[in-house]
Amino acid sequence: MKMNTKSLKLIIFLFILNSITLYLYFSSHPDYFRRRRTTQNIPNSIPQFHSPFPDRTHLVSLSNSNKPWPILPSYLPWSLTPNISFRSCEAYFGNGFTHRVDLLKPSPESNRKVGKDGRGWFRCFYSQTLRSSICEGGTMRMHPDKIKMSAGGEVLESVIGRGEEEELPEFEFGAFDLEVTGNSKNHGKKLATEGFLNEYLQKGEISRHTMRDLIDSIQLVGANEFECSEWVEEPTLLITRFEYANMFHTVTDWYSAYVSSRVTGLPNRPQLVFVDGHCMTQLEETWKAVFSGVRYAKNFSGPVCFRHAILSPLGYETAMFRGLSENIDCYGAASAHDLWHNPDDKKTARITEFGEMIRAAFALPLHTAHKHSSRTHNVLFVRREDYLAHPRHAGKVQSRLSNEQQVFDAIKSWSLLLSHTECKVNVVNGLFGHMSMKEQVRAIQDASVIVGAHGAGLTHIVSAASEAEILELIATEFRRPHFALISQWRGLNYHPIFLTGSHANPTLVIDKLRDIFKTLGC
Repeated sequence: MKMNTKSLKLIIFLFILNSITLYLYFSSHPDYFRRRRTTQNIPNSIPQFHSPFPDRTHLVSLSNSNKPWPILPSYLPWSLTPNISFRSCEAYFGNGFTHRVDLLKPSPESNRKVGKDGRGWFRCFYSQTLRSSICEGGTMRMHPDKIKMSAGGEVLESVIGRGEEEELPEFEFGAFDLEVTGNSKNHGKKLATEGFLNEYLQKGEISRHTMRDLIDSIQLVGANEFECSEWVEEPTLLITRFEYANMFHTVTDWYSAYVSSRVTGLPNRPQLVFVDGHCMTQLEETWKAVFSGVRYAKNFSGPVCFRHAILSPLGYETAMFRGLSENIDCYGAASAHDLWHNPDDKKTARITEFGEMIRAAFALPLHTAHKHSSRTHNVLFVRREDYLAHPRHAGKVQSRLSNEQQVFDAIKSWSLLLSHTECKVNVVNGLFGHMSMKEQVRAIQDASVIVGAHGAGLTHIVSAASEAEILELIATEFRRPHFALISQWRGLNYHPIFLTGSHANPTLVIDKLRDIFKTLGC
């Protein structure tokens, strides 16, 4: 099949945009390829370079083994301008972290020559719109024995009954520290004041703000006290997860980690360290696919030092979560290409870009055939099934569609009738509990219509095809805006059916599907 002219122009545009971005990035990072000699007690020396964001200096390891970023059709540069409009869509979903605060500046000597005293540095980038900060530091040390929490990473069945309070970190003062230059009067002091924490790491309604607590634990120490049992040379995200077995909340964590990586200008996908004691879940498959590697803080045997550590905001602080309680008047752009040429504060392509990142991480195709031109369509029915989610879970999920099987059977029967006409319909039984994360994302990507009762599994629509139709069956008890909002921010067509109680009339569901398929040309 010949590629149409519009698609060819789009591919050429993306190639040119990517080439320009790479040129600008590496032309502003001349030291990235330049090796410098190592110095005593320093495993690898690290040259200075500047991120695409103006006046944002970083230190990066030359021995970086992290995964490269994939080329994404909806990617737009993350540092277009520091003058992002307050509460614009870019401020909510992109780089609204424009206010820089330096808590510890690297000394001029340490910028020019590795191995001098005062290599430590720390700064935060604050978003007035989200009321949260992305922070990063260099030559930072973590003491796992000063973090009170369970080990983490265990097999679920081995920790049944463990309390959540055992899994969340409590930091002693000095759980983290930074090496500082000569003046001994600062040694032993805290990095951050209470005033700084209150202004830039606001608790708000978050009862336990672990990122704030971590920064509050950072101590300043002299070079003679800064010894490490292990150095992590690659840029590394330090993450504490809440509601880690829930798909919706985990997607907010993935998104926060992705945004933090882009805002801080990382040239490759970072490593992750979970600063929590949660056991393993299936969702770790995606953490490992999207990023370069995962370790648990308690898995380190002694003090570990990070060349470049990044602290990403809690998932509760992302626009995807904040949108549940405040009005975020944003809409998905038809394409990143259009948004690039016609900027609009009310539109965003960032959630689409993020969904493409997940698909690319699993090596799934990013360019799919237009659904409206196809005569074969998948209807994915996202099921709710019993499974053991976490140590405090009984293995039973709450039913949100009491006659789920009846509705599924009705859709299946209707699809067979429709398949005798001009369109072929495949009904996919979305038993996600029995599918790998890659299989789940593939099923979402291949669906023309995604149907399901209100439940966390529908959060996968961040990775849906751009022309996918979303049909949500909403029980009286669960009239919440999660998936209407994600659809809006993605630019997907969303169709709710509000139930009386939790029982759906199969005829009404089929009528709605029939209307949707008319728009698909069937």
